[in-house]
Amino acid sequence: MSILHYLFPILEWSKSYSLKSFQSDTMAGLTLASLSIPQSIGYANLAKLDPQYGLYTSAVPPLLYAVMGTSRDIAIGPVAIVSLLLSSMVQKIADPAIDPALYRKMIFTVTFLTGVFQFAFGLFRLGFLVDFLSHAAITGFMGGAAIVIGLQQLKGLLGLSHFTSNTDVVSVTKAVWVSVHEPWHPENFFIGCSFFLFILGMRFIGRKNKLFWVSAIAPVLSVVLSTLIVYMTRADNRGVKIIQNVDAGINSSSVKQINLNGPYVIECAKIALIFAVIALTEAIAVGRSFSVINGYKLDGNKEMIAMGFMNVGGSLSSCYVATGSFSRTAVNFTAGCKTAVSNVVMAAIVMVTLEVLTKLLFYTPVSILASIILSALPGLINVHEVCILWKVDKMDFLTCMGSFLGVLFGSVEIGLSVAIGVSFFKVIVHSIRPQVVILGRVQGTNIFCNFKQYPMVCQTPVVLTTRIDTSFLCFINANFIRERITELVTQNLQEIRSVVLDMSNVVDIDTAGLAALEELNGELVSRGIQMAIANPGWKFVHKMKLARLVDRIGESWIFLTVGEAVEACLGNKKGVDLDC
Repeated sequence: MSILHYLFPILEWSKSYSLKSFQSDTMAGLTLASLSIPQSIGYANLAKLDPQYGLYTSAVPPLLYAVMGTSRDIAIGPVAIVSLLLSSMVQKIADPAIDPALYRKMIFTVTFLTGVFQFAFGLFRLGFLVDFLSHAAITGFMGGAAIVIGLQQLKGLLGLSHFTSNTDVVSVTKAVWVSVHEPWHPENFFIGCSFFLFILGMRFIGRKNKLFWVSAIAPVLSVVLSTLIVYMTRADNRGVKIIQNVDAGINSSSVKQINLNGPYVIECAKIALIFAVIALTEAIAVGRSFSVINGYKLDGNKEMIAMGFMNVGGSLSSCYVATGSFSRTAVNFTAGCKTAVSNVVMAAIVMVTLEVLTKLLFYTPVSILASIILSALPGLINVHEVCILWKVDKMDFLTCMGSFLGVLFGSVEIGLSVAIGVSFFKVIVHSIRPQVVILGRVQGTNIFCNFKQYPMVCQTPVVLTTRIDTSFLCFINANFIRERITELVTQNLQEIRSVVLDMSNVVDIDTAGLAALEELNGELVSRGIQMAIANPGWKFVHKMKLARLVDRIGESWIFLTVGEAVEACLGNKKGVDLDC
């Protein structure tokens, strides 16, 4: 029974579910649906799929997540970043313009494998893989992708028939320049821009008057009004591009379209692994943000299992990769949702739309979808956060700008690669060159602090007290640390008689680290300097004993605190017995 409760959290919280909560969730679900339906159609267009596939992705995955997810607030469905990335990567395997059937098969196969990877991450507790995308990398990646998505919407906004499949800013700019010199219909641009301003205006009114529903209904209201305008004026006969047919009916089965034996399965698996990490990163970041506000705990591993199950189930019912959307989650939260039932209500409304309302979308202008997507993009560009990165950590800023420029001038894949690469580089640099700081005593106490951080502390005469700021003393940094301490000793050679190494930050050590300490001890002894070790962890001491390094340094020169080590060096006292 406990396994069932672990896999299906709904079994736990449904026991205390009340009518009042259902009323709140129903209102939130209705509000969410008014935003999700037009956005889903637009995101399907971004993924180079027919409109109904976006609606499918807003129907089945939210239902599955409601059963298995742990977040009360997150809104599940298609998102802009995933839609763009999916089309840009999968179209290298199958061109949607030449062979749309093969393209859909690849999409469903990638979605299925994405779910499998996500489920495996949760099952084997591999959540640390998500952390390889740092906050700075995500900020840059999202900002670059938002601009690329915006440029891609120029096709719909200008009513262009032919457009580049590349996502970099240079290719898109060239495509626009070539297209505007050919015959085009400015009515598309006028409709798109008018309703773009209408959506922004509604959003401003909603925020100013604290009426969340005003901004939430703006997209669906734009679709209704623009469709009526085109239908009544028959603007489609004067060059306004319209959606035309949207297949009616709820999700059809796509089981037979998932191909795990074909020639492209390896490529699909590579793409799916990327999507598994990106989709989880976005969903967990969104879920954690709102769980902190509401004061409940989000279980990362359960979320991975839920997301995996959701995408596997979605791939079998004509859905592409779904995840948590920050903008829709914010609407869901503001609308007063209490549980994941709001996702169920939204999914039910989407299904009703698929069954009875798709024919009404025939005259919906394509440019309105572009304006809806454009209106959602400002939230992805966080200039304030970039400024903070510049002030706080230049390496984080470099990571952010690397991923941003990679997406903008290369491709989404290049931007992602740069983001991960720079993040790894940062970790490696910090691991290779950890700080070795000089400590001084706070006068009248046994407290020792960083001399550079607290200049008022007193450095002990004839004793060089240092702290190694790394958790793992290993082959990557051992020689650097040994050379750095030797350098500090050489600078004050005539004054120093003892060196104290504060190991409070060192959790573990490998054989290279032990060898470096042994070499350092040998160098110091040859100069007539005694080495003492303070505050070592049990694992550190245990490995020193196994390597017989304790015998070489002397057990009497290993201490519990820095103060004891310094006093011993000054008075040549013995240390404590090592019982580990």
